[in-house]
Amino acid sequence: MKTLYMAMEKSVLVARQHHSDWQMESHLDGLQALCLATDPLRPECVYCGTYRRGLWQSRDAGRTWQPIGDLPMVLREVSGIQYSDITALAVSALERVGEYGVVYVGTEPGAMFRSEDGGTSWQELASFRELPSSSTWSFPPKPETHHVRWITSDPHVPGRVFVAVEAGALVHTLDGGATWEDRVPDGPYDTHTLIIHPAVPGRLYSAAGDGILAAGKGYQESLDGGKTWQYPDEGLHHHYLFGATVDSADPDTILVSASTSPEAAHSPMMAESFVYRKTKGQSWQMVTNGLPEATGCMVAAFGTTPAEPGAFYLLSNKGCYRSPDAGLHWEQLDLPWNERLVYQHPQALAITQE
Repeated sequence: MKTLYMAMEKSVLVARQHHSDWQMESHLDGLQALCLATDPLRPECVYCGTYRRGLWQSRDAGRTWQPIGDLPMVLREVSGIQYSDITALAVSALERVGEYGVVYVGTEPGAMFRSEDGGTSWQELASFRELPSSSTWSFPPKPETHHVRWITSDPHVPGRVFVAVEAGALVHTLDGGATWEDRVPDGPYDTHTLIIHPAVPGRLYSAAGDGILAAGKGYQESLDGGKTWQYPDEGLHHHYLFGATVDSADPDTILVSASTSPEAAHSPMMAESFVYRKTKGQSWQMVTNGLPEATGCMVAAFGTTPAEPGAFYLLSNKGCYRSPDAGLHWEQLDLPWNERLVYQHPQALAITQE
């Protein structure tokens, strides 16, 4: 059975496919969901980070949810997550300690936490906040603070984790967060999504907001684990990038969601966003076949599953879509998408398949 977990601005939607039919439920209604992650070792275990309401977990494939990680104040600094804004999540299967993968949590203000027991206890990775670049981190809409925007656990190297701070740095650790390597010169500054391909060690794909600061830097790639970066942007006419995904069967087939500015990307009243596709040796091409009109669409989030090589899923405020042919053509999934969802920002999409 295939299950889609869709984080929207005011709820988490859980859609299950039975043969060709879909059934969808809404959970955590009224909470502002910001991020999602599933445990590769236990796919029924799902984590959701929220704004001001902390971290939530389901251990039954999204049927029920419980808050975790938020302890009484007297204990919080010892073994809990100190902040209630959970902005990024990742689960590492390579760092298995017990029955669960190691969970990484990023917060606002920018801090990192780690759990080795499925979210029961937490350790702050304190040296993250001691990086030299940390004094320059700042989120433009709220310049007095910053947050962890994205976490990517390397599927090839145990303990190597990449963390994007919005805004100011893409950093990484080689030892599970005990120590950290700071940003490299000319590396991504404002990464929104970072992908590592499961079949190509060292290849990183960054969709960033850098393009509105420096022409041609919205999309960035590294072939050496983030030491150096390239900027293949030919064909991209919208340079504020948000979502990204790569075909699990082909590391050279890439999709991104893009807009002209943060306002056009995220504001329901000003929304206009686009999807671009790139393959090996080709420039970026805008994709429209089967997708909704750009006007009124906030920037999309993407999802893939190894069980469906060549297939992509896209989460929009207009619905959820699937492409069976690596992003060339799309069809909307038959989900009960009501009017209230049209005005909610799509935040994250996770997929499991039993």
